[in-house]
Parts: sequence; C-alpha cells; structure tokens
Amino acid sequence: MKTILSYLSPYKILVIVALVLMLVELSVELVQPLLIAIIIDDGILAEDQQAIILWGSIMLGISFLAFLAGIINTYIASHIVQSYGFDIRQALFKKVQAFTMATFLKFPTASLITRLTTDVTITQNLIFMGLRIMLRAPLLVVGSIIMSFIVNPYLAMFLVIGAPFLVVFLYIMSRNGLKLFSKVQKRVDQVTRKIQENLQAVRLIKAYLRGNFESSRFASVADNLKVDNVKAFRIMELILPVLLFVMNVSLLAVLWFGAKEIQTGDVELGELVAIINYAMRMTGAFSMFAFIIIFFSRAKASSERMEEVLKVEEGIEIINEDSEGTTPGIGEIEFQHVSFHYPTTDLPVLKDVSFKVQPGSKLAIMGATGSGKSTLLNLIPRFFDTTEGTILIDGIDVKEWPLKELRKIIGLVPQQSILFTGSIEENLGWGDQAATEELLREAAKQAQIHESIEQFPDQYNTRVGQKGVNLSGGQKQRLSIARALVRKPEILLLDDSTSALDVSTENALWEALEEENATMLVITQKIRTAKGADHILLLEEGQVSAYGTHDELMKDSTLYKAIAESQQEGGEHDELHS
Repeated sequence: MKTILSYLSPYKILVIVALVLMLVELSVELVQPLLIAIIIDDGILAEDQQAIILWGSIMLGISFLAFLAGIINTYIASHIVQSYGFDIRQALFKKVQAFTMATFLKFPTASLITRLTTDVTITQNLIFMGLRIMLRAPLLVVGSIIMSFIVNPYLAMFLVIGAPFLVVFLYIMSRNGLKLFSKVQKRVDQVTRKIQENLQAVRLIKAYLRGNFESSRFASVADNLKVDNVKAFRIMELILPVLLFVMNVSLLAVLWFGAKEIQTGDVELGELVAIINYAMRMTGAFSMFAFIIIFFSRAKASSERMEEVLKVEEGIEIINEDSEGTTPGIGEIEFQHVSFHYPTTDLPVLKDVSFKVQPGSKLAIMGATGSGKSTLLNLIPRFFDTTEGTILIDGIDVKEWPLKELRKIIGLVPQQSILFTGSIEENLGWGDQAATEELLREAAKQAQIHESIEQFPDQYNTRVGQKGVNLSGGQKQRLSIARALVRKPEILLLDDSTSALDVSTENALWEALEEENATMLVITQKIRTAKGADHILLLEEGQVSAYGTHDELMKDSTLYKAIAESQQEGGEHDELHS
C-alpha cells in the first residue's frame, strides 16, 4: 500500500493535525474512568461535595474538548479523503491514457473501470477510518491496559490474560480476509464486465429476444460474487463473537476477584469501577476490530490492484506536449517487409508486407475478414510497433518520429464510429480544438453531413447522445470523417468508414475528398470504391496477394477478379468473401 498512501504526502500536515485531534479524543476517553474513580472514592464515599463538583467540572470540560476535537477531526479527515480520491483517480486515469495499446490489452476494460471507481472508494474509506477510529481502536486497547495497571496492577492482570490469544487470532483472520476480499474484487470485475457488455449490446439482445438468456448468465456471475462475499463475511463475522467472549470472561474475572478484594479492603470501590470502565472500553474497541479488519482487507486488495496500474513502467507512450512542432509532412508511406503479431499471441497477423504510397495518392486496401487490414492501419500511428520490418513516413522510421508530431499529421476514422456526449460542434472540434467555426462547417460539407446537421432543430448545437445513439449509422460515419478532416491531415486513414453510406452520398464524398491534399489509405469491401483509388492492396491471410491498379489486378489477380465478378452478380453492396 506504500504507493497508494504516497498520494497523502501533499496533505501530511492535515494528516498530522487530524491524528493529534484523534489523540485528544483518545486521551479524554482514557482519563475519564480515572476521574470517575476519584469522584467515587474522594467525593461520594467520603461525602465531599466540593470534590464531586471539582472533578465533575473537569470531566465536563475535557468532554467538551473531546467533542470539539471530534468535529474538527471529521471535517479535516473528509477534506483529506476527498482530495486524495481526486488525486489518485487523476493519476490512474492519466496512467491509463499513457498506455500503449499492447499494455491496454493486458487490463480488461471492466477491471480498469472498477479500479478507478470502487477500488478508490474502498481505499478512501480506509483512510477516513484510519484518521477517525482505525488507529484509535488499538490505541484505546493499549491505553486502557496501561491505565488499568496504573489504577490497580492486580486487577489489570485479569484483563490481559487473553491478550496473546487475541493477537494471534486477529493476525490469522486478517491474512485470510486479505485473500478472500482479493477474490471478491475480481468477482466485482466480472460483474462490471457483464453489465458493460450487455448495456453495449442492448439493441441486439432485444432484437434476438435474448433478455432471459442474458439475465440467467448475469445471475450466474452475480451468484459467484454473492457466494464469495458471503464466505468472506462469514469468516470475518467470527471475529466479533470470539473477541467479545474472551473480553467477557476477563470482565467476569475482574468482577469476581475485585469483589473479594473490596471485602478485604485491598481494593477501593472506585478502582474496581475504573477497571470495569477500561474493560468496557476495550470490549467496545475490540468490537470495532472486526469492521477494521474487513475494511483493511478490502482496501489492501484494492490498493494492490491500483498499484498494478500505477507501477506499469514498460509499454508507456511518451508524448512531449511542449514540443515546438516539425515541418508539415508530405504524406509518403512505405512498408518494408513488415510482419506483426499481437503481444498476447505468436500467431502472425501480417507477414512480410511491403508497398509504397506516394504523397497525395489514394490506396484501397481489400481482403477477407481477419486478413490484417485494420491491423495494418493501426501500425502507422504506432498503436502497435512492428514485430519485424520498418514503416517509413516521409522517409523516416515511425519509431523515430515524436509521437505527438506523428499523430498530428494523421486523421483516423475507425471502423466503429465513436462519438462523445456533447454537441455536434464539440465532436467536430474534438479533432482540432483550435479549429474555427468556418473550418468545422467546411469539414462537415466535405463529409456530406452539413445539410443533415442544418435540418436538426439546434443544428450544430444538437446534443449527441452517448456513442451517438440518436444518430443513424451513416450520420455517425460522416461526422467521424468530418472530425478527421478538421485536422487537415497529411495522411487520412479510413477503416471501412463508408459502409453505411448510400451510393450517391459516397460518390459525393470521394469527389469532395479529391480536394484534400492528403495521402489516403482506405479499407473497403466494395470494388466500385477500390476502382477510384490510385492503387489497390489485396491482403490474404496477412500477406500481400496483389498490388496495383484495378485494371492490373483484373488481369493478374485471380482472387481480385473473382471478387469483382461476384459483386457484379450480387450487386454493388455485396461484402467481400473468400
């Protein structure tokens, strides 16, 4: 937990103040039984009214002091905990943003969500308890034992008889608790992942009437969480009965032997009352130990999960935000014997791929599902690094380009159109925050979405729902293209980004894009789209099957010719099969 607790460093003065205030409360609680003993022995039994008033006033005064200390402590502890939560969430989010795609794939999305939400909250609760009662409980036990020996060593001996057993018992239970709650947090990840998956696929679930089936699958995952939670809490719930049993036995021993000592005159009544008071305080403190161990075990498990993210050192993208910028690129792209496989497998996705795209030209990339088309595009902005071979942009290895400068010259339109909650204008401006209103509208016109936007009641101020749920597939694709065009990129990567467009809209789009002085790599399944490209790259099982113009491939590539003939027979919108 060292890494997690280090985020409390900016608030160490406030932490010290909170702990001092907690010690003030503790000191008052430890002194009170001693004052009660004095009032009984020197006041009530001695029938001294002045002593009762004096010591009673002192008790009232220090109790008010403890009351004020408790209120201020709570206020400061709350401020520390909320500030800490903000800081560590920012640190976790920033670290995740810096992950390379290879590193990102090592952490399930649901797990990252849980770490940034539930795990942070659990550690916040631990810190708050630490500043309020977690340290106070063991200190109250130790302090009560010390004060008991000060009052009467003989009776105090009966309070500590079970102490060695309790120490060993609590140690064993805390270790078991840590293991169990680590398992519980993993179950929470699974539940979060299942919820996330179902919410994303809600339309498909409804369309296929699979609601009951998915509910049963969720019930299975939720049941696993319930079983592990019950197992963890059942073991933890053993703590309190055992602690109370041992303390009650000790308390009975104090009462039994204390009564005998009073009869012989070796112990005063006030001393016995004070010892009983300390025993009751110890019992109350021990009763909190069960909750403390539960909170600590859960927080320890959560902190280890957060530290796993924060301690990632390899697979981090370094982007210098203060770089001055480089000379605008011309957009030449060259693949030299590029091979690639994902970090999680040795199965090659691309094998010895070589080709060259001249600046300002358009390359259509075709191939069956799983042939490596999208992977090829992902290597250009260095979402992943090649396993073998070299990718050159303007004659420079992409690994030698500063990431910020490399990605500034690239406009990416992914296969799945991603839009953010906000207005249409904000989504378009997401491509370039410095873009003017005129530039946004120019990009929208090129992407053939301007007229559609103008028909909305709020036009460019129209709110886009989460992931663009209130827009059609074609509208989302065109907005994604416009967002990329706002950047005025030297290289434009389109990953099957016109699949939802009708023929006339797509033709108008390509005509508008001819005005762009950008090198375009277009993944497509349509022969008519490929025909408009300067060159066509045909991939088959990760290898270059053919490269050339449409006419050249019709002559030299049996596969391409078969695809073209099948689409002529089945219609222009048939998808590629092989």
